[in-house]
Amino acid sequence: MPTADELLGAGVVADLAARMEAVAPGRPLTAVRATVAALDGLGLRQRSDLVRDALLTDLPGDYPELAGRVRAALGDEGFTGWLIWPVSEAVAARALEHLAERPAAPGDVFEDALGLLAALTPRLTCEYAIRRLLNADPDRAMAVIAEWTAHPDEHVRRLASEGTRPRLPWAVRVPVLFARPEATLPLLHALYRDPSEYVRRSVANHLNDISHDRPELAVETAAAWAAAPGAETPRVIRHALRTVVKRGDPRALALLGFEPVTTLAVSGPTVAEPVVRVGGELRFGFTLENTGTAPLRLAIDYLVHYRKANGSTAPKVYKLTTTTLEPGQTETLSRVRSFRQISTRVFHPGEHTVELQINGEPCGSAPFELVMSAPGAG
Repeated sequence: MPTADELLGAGVVADLAARMEAVAPGRPLTAVRATVAALDGLGLRQRSDLVRDALLTDLPGDYPELAGRVRAALGDEGFTGWLIWPVSEAVAARALEHLAERPAAPGDVFEDALGLLAALTPRLTCEYAIRRLLNADPDRAMAVIAEWTAHPDEHVRRLASEGTRPRLPWAVRVPVLFARPEATLPLLHALYRDPSEYVRRSVANHLNDISHDRPELAVETAAAWAAAPGAETPRVIRHALRTVVKRGDPRALALLGFEPVTTLAVSGPTVAEPVVRVGGELRFGFTLENTGTAPLRLAIDYLVHYRKANGSTAPKVYKLTTTTLEPGQTETLSRVRSFRQISTRVFHPGEHTVELQINGEPCGSAPFELVMSAPGAG
């Protein structure tokens, strides 16, 4: 994955300054160029914020002045890539400043700013910047964003879904998206059959975000899509419901064709070794038999109940596979789970459990002991 220095490093910042200066000769971006010396050690968002603030320093005045310069820069095909991120943030910030200082001023600055962010998005998504405007006036912003679902450019259509995701990574929170998740459903209904995979994947991720807090709303929405599907709708629904499926939600599983496992015989799971060292691997296997007279579609997950520092345990669900067993068919499966040390999880020694979950139902478990590696091992 590219580093922050590769995405928004000294060369990119210098390029931004040069391209913005080219559309307004005699107006050097001194503060922007000076940020180059302060980039080391900063993360990507910190760099963007630093350059944004420098842009606002170098380009004083009201919103129309900044917007005019940015629109002029859009005439340059090289005005693209990660240099757009601080520009988009500057556009949103200056628009909100303008509205705060001149609430009675004529002109549709709010709508113009959203339109400018949509124009910038084919160069680099402005999904983060539009959230500033969503927070300022959600209803006014949503009225504009709804129009983007019919935009000819897939990047702008995706912006309608991605920019309004409740749990968009790296983004500022927009409380109304949690309080009123149904407000964005018209956007998703308009886009779930979009011809672009890029857009459809955003729609699925958006509905998955909703499912964390409102699983019933997510399942109802997916069911409505299943009743009026496009060619790719089953794939969209599977991706959108992945969190509630891992939680064993019976409504989501039934919608995906995974019914209760009343005719399934499960043997296991059996662990290969009762003791696993940190740095090693847990190996386990199990056997499934369809004892009924109809095929069984199975969504097979497993949980590891990790021991916490206080001695209690907490489960983590992992996807294993999906399969279909014909009547009388038997299938043996196995899996390996690594206990290699990673930065995102601290292992605590003691008894753990591996548990099967099939079509959302617990189907057997086995304990194992986790012990610390010997000195120099692992």
